[in-house]
Amino acid sequence: MADLVVTVPKNQWLDWIEEGDAAGDPATGIEWAFFIGGKKPNILPGERLYIVAWGRLRGYSPIDRVERQGDKWAICRYGDAVAVTIDQHIKGFQGWRYRWWEYEDEFPFEKWKTEGLYQ
Repeated sequence: MADLVVTVPKNQWLDWIEEGDAAGDPATGIEWAFFIGGKKPNILPGERLYIVAWGRLRGYSPIDRVERQGDKWAICRYGDAVAVTIDQHIKGFQGWRYRWWEYEDEFPFEKWKTEGLYQ
């Protein structure tokens, strides 16, 4: 699988959570998109978009579709996010990367919204 990893900047973290359909929240049925620039990533529906913030992996959402919108790529998903992390500090980065760890390295992250913030 060609899962993607992206960073939500610290100053946007709380607003990003409040946009809707965060891990553990009831699904609204609304389609959400994370926009990335550059070349189209090699990713297909059913693969995962992982979110990094505040030095930690925070979780993922299965991807519904990828669509060009202007000069960006919209990585689209619905309300089926899963809060997971790995035992590794991840420095924030611009753009996107492919997942570099194994699924077996992931474990549930109950306090994904707040753990490690403002450190």
